[in-house]
Amino acid sequence: MMILLVSGSTRTRSTNTAALRTAQAVSPDGITTVLYEGLVDLPAFIPDSDPENPHPAVAELRQSLVASDAVLFCTPEYAGTLPGSFKNALDWTVGTGELYEKPVAWISVAAPGRGDGAEATLRTVLGYVAAQVIEPACVRIPVQRDQVGPDGELTVDPTRTHIAGVLAAMADYLTSI
Repeated sequence: MMILLVSGSTRTRSTNTAALRTAQAVSPDGITTVLYEGLVDLPAFIPDSDPENPHPAVAELRQSLVASDAVLFCTPEYAGTLPGSFKNALDWTVGTGELYEKPVAWISVAAPGRGDGAEATLRTVLGYVAAQVIEPACVRIPVQRDQVGPDGELTVDPTRTHIAGVLAAMADYLTSI
């Protein structure tokens, strides 16, 4: 089974992206993970765009979503909601249905008391596109910047184990449907 990992951050040493790189490293047997890295290449969403001839970066996003069995998101919160570039990526899928009934989950690495706006907005958008939220795999795992190692992965063992558990919960869901 293939899980697409999508970070909502464009920051070079993002804790969100580090969490997803860690997911790649701790992925249980039988799960292939692919980190989507095209967020910064996406043009602004234009509702009148021809869905048959999308921008190459949009085509790559859509193909990555279609090829996946599930999607794991990890996004920061900016100004109380999703970062604009991440919301833009989601907007590119609304009219074309790549997330329709797609199993999804998210990890929030925000500190306690932060990130609720991004989580709420993500849940709203995913509901709008009729994605299937895997509730047991939607977790908050607070991460500090000093927990990101030189390889871009998280270095704290309990955190790594928790992320492996998220992937296992996603796999359990996928095998039950």
